[in-house]
Amino acid sequence: MKKIIDLRSDTVTQPTPDMREAMARAEVGDDVYGEDPTINQLEALGAEMAGKEAAVFVPTGTMGNQVSIMAWTDRGDEIIVESNAHIFMYEAGGPAVLSGVQVRTVPGTRGAMDPDDVKAAIREDDLHCPRTSLICMENTHNRSGGCVLPLDNMKAVYELAKEEGIAVHLDGARVFNAAAALGVDVKQITQYTDSVQFCLSKGLCAPVGSLVAGPKEFIEKARRCRKILGGGMRQAGILAAAGIVALEKMTKRLAEDHEKARKLAQGLSGIPGLDIDMSTVQSNMVLVGTKGTGMDASGFASLMKSHRLLFNPSTQYKVRMVTHNDVGFDDIDEAIRRVKEALSA
Repeated sequence: MKKIIDLRSDTVTQPTPDMREAMARAEVGDDVYGEDPTINQLEALGAEMAGKEAAVFVPTGTMGNQVSIMAWTDRGDEIIVESNAHIFMYEAGGPAVLSGVQVRTVPGTRGAMDPDDVKAAIREDDLHCPRTSLICMENTHNRSGGCVLPLDNMKAVYELAKEEGIAVHLDGARVFNAAAALGVDVKQITQYTDSVQFCLSKGLCAPVGSLVAGPKEFIEKARRCRKILGGGMRQAGILAAAGIVALEKMTKRLAEDHEKARKLAQGLSGIPGLDIDMSTVQSNMVLVGTKGTGMDASGFASLMKSHRLLFNPSTQYKVRMVTHNDVGFDDIDEAIRRVKEALSA
């Protein structure tokens, strides 16, 4: 039977042998009391790498974004996000439910908002209007197929926010992918944010967890918000041990996943019926248009599932394929072969 090639997401990655070993021997304590040494080590490492004063470990990226919104805002405020941001599209209405804020969306180009549009969206000081208290960016940008926000765009939005006295949060679930794509230290990205959430459990292969990093006072608020949401864990150093390996080792290999994505995109682009904008293949994702095959995205995904190649629909006529540590270059060749075979049958 053919091997399953799973390109649904980099969330399907398995912890590495180094992670499993580190988890098995992790020194632990009660983290709610601040006594888990491995959690403390992970948080210090994450803060240092992001160029921030402090960090807090959370179970998921969504929780990381939501505790950040809770910590930066008051009920009745408004936050500005790009119109296809993960915070707006895929976090179950969390800003409204948890923080009591409304979301104002600004259209973007591959996730990047025009600073003039952001400025126009900021509310004036009027008692009839909600207060704009937070601007959120996302890098890499999920819905655009992993596109990378240009640093000059982030800088312009950040400087505008500082002029207006507004905090900036980065949904940096895959910010280390962005750094690898840009060829810069991650601090070159996070310098244009007040806080950042980044995942350990996607391309970095840890089984669980994200970090939120920012100023110490903000992190203390975020820690309290984490408690409200039930995210105060106990001997969580077992998880943090894998996160340390993720940051120390797995951040260094992400460019390889980007190379796999380009190889996949180039191979699929030559297949009649498929449409790929190569300029969007900037990190570890490939958006593939299916309209020319006569199938919508769901139909194409279903066909390839029967060939044991897995990926998810993104829009009606686009599927998303994500490369990661558990898919090798040989698997990419085989994935291309299976698509050719299926579409020529």
